[in-house]
Amino acid sequence: MIKKFCTPHDLDVDLALKVAGHLETDISLNGRATAVVSGGRTPIGFFRQLAEQDIAWDRVSITLADERWVATSHSDSNERLVRENLLTHRAADASFISLKNKAMSAQEGQKELAIRLKQVGKFSVVVLGMGNDGHTASLFPGMTNLATGLDMDSGLDCLATSPDAAPHERITLTLPRLLRSTIMFLHLTGTSKLQMLEQVLEGRDMYEFPIRSVLQQKVTDLEIFYCD
Repeated sequence: MIKKFCTPHDLDVDLALKVAGHLETDISLNGRATAVVSGGRTPIGFFRQLAEQDIAWDRVSITLADERWVATSHSDSNERLVRENLLTHRAADASFISLKNKAMSAQEGQKELAIRLKQVGKFSVVVLGMGNDGHTASLFPGMTNLATGLDMDSGLDCLATSPDAAPHERITLTLPRLLRSTIMFLHLTGTSKLQMLEQVLEGRDMYEFPIRSVLQQKVTDLEIFYCD
């Protein structure tokens, strides 16, 4: 089901309230909560709304669905985007789980990150985006190890990737790790994204459009938030 909003602001406010509610529930049940968010320009307004929510942020961990293997000071760093727009105001008390480490390459850093992710447990909430090519996280159509990233039996939590369609070497959470969450949200804005979503929903081949692997799965509840 697609929940449509009149303005991006309305979407950002509602999504922030929903995510904060799920974090509060997990804090109440388990003492801590973990949110996975995505980079890009689309979630910035949502980040700023979420940062103002009055919850026990000192019991919340934030991490990313994927990261470019660049310095955290780089303009293309998703971590930098999150630190500047989400880990502020009330959310400044949250902890951050970086996907980037000191390894020279994502391939070299994958093992260390995998060990860290094993300690995190089930995510409280995952918020994903979708590219105009049907990718999500850094699971891109046509990349050489896409099948590994989508394999529900791979045993992998993260995967180093070098997609031809995008700059920088990257690290991405795998499909099974993303789905190990209480709930997922897909956050989309713009008519081109709606058109892509409609095209995605018409087919079944998840290698053509990797976002299909999220939309077709029956493991985790998924809600789609959209505005023009």
